[in-house]
Amino acid sequence: MVRPLGILVGLGFCMALVFALVSTVWTMATTPAEDARNTTYFWHQDPRPANLPSSGPFAHFDRVQLQRGFRVYKEVCAACHGLNLVSFRNLEAIGYSEDQVKTIASEFQVPGVNAETGEPELRAGTPTDRFPSPYPNDIAARAANNNAIPPDLSLIVKARAGHQDYIYSLLTGYRDVPADLPEALRPGPGLNYNPYFHSLNIAMANPLTGEGQVTFDDGTRSTPDQMARDVTAFLVWTAEPKLENRIKTGWAVLGFLLIFTTLAYMSYRSIWADKKGH
Repeated sequence: MVRPLGILVGLGFCMALVFALVSTVWTMATTPAEDARNTTYFWHQDPRPANLPSSGPFAHFDRVQLQRGFRVYKEVCAACHGLNLVSFRNLEAIGYSEDQVKTIASEFQVPGVNAETGEPELRAGTPTDRFPSPYPNDIAARAANNNAIPPDLSLIVKARAGHQDYIYSLLTGYRDVPADLPEALRPGPGLNYNPYFHSLNIAMANPLTGEGQVTFDDGTRSTPDQMARDVTAFLVWTAEPKLENRIKTGWAVLGFLLIFTTLAYMSYRSIWADKKGH
């Protein structure tokens, strides 16, 4: 009884597989192929290399570039994006003095409490405060940005595939809508065409609109490409401020392993040198 039942179960399983195969082939044969030009994938572009000092096996930070990038963040990006995981005092790590950090912090308004009434109020920032969000809540953020919430930028480089290359490409990737772009892929009201964005249509308008938008203290020309590269470098630092220490530790560990391996091999040769042939 068990054997016939097993045969029936096996036949049923085989029939199900045959039916699934025939059904798939029939669907593929009768469904018209989708035009590749009508898909997002066809128009989407891979990120371009940012070529920052913070990439590669000898990664390091250019403090002057980081300060330029901070200025771009402060004068352009901070209007919509916060750095909720970064304190003002952390800026000393990129070359600002203690007095400069105090001045920078005082230029930001952070949430506080009135010492006399206990009511919430805004006050000038101090070095121990973190960079504030430009909006009091998500509702206000959506209302000001076409129903999109601008992401916090503290870890944005790590949070996006492509990392620094993606951020740099996105900032420099705003284009006029191609004339032959299918209607289904065209930006809707309040959206902007950017082939580096996953859906091609991004709510954020082009933040870097032209040369001279920011004035750099070191006299560097503030072209859109330069500003994008510098602010990307700054965001790499906010996402991984200990990058240089990690690279140095990695090279030290590799050096130790190389020396240890060499000594171990020499010991092996010394111990077993007179044992060969026995």
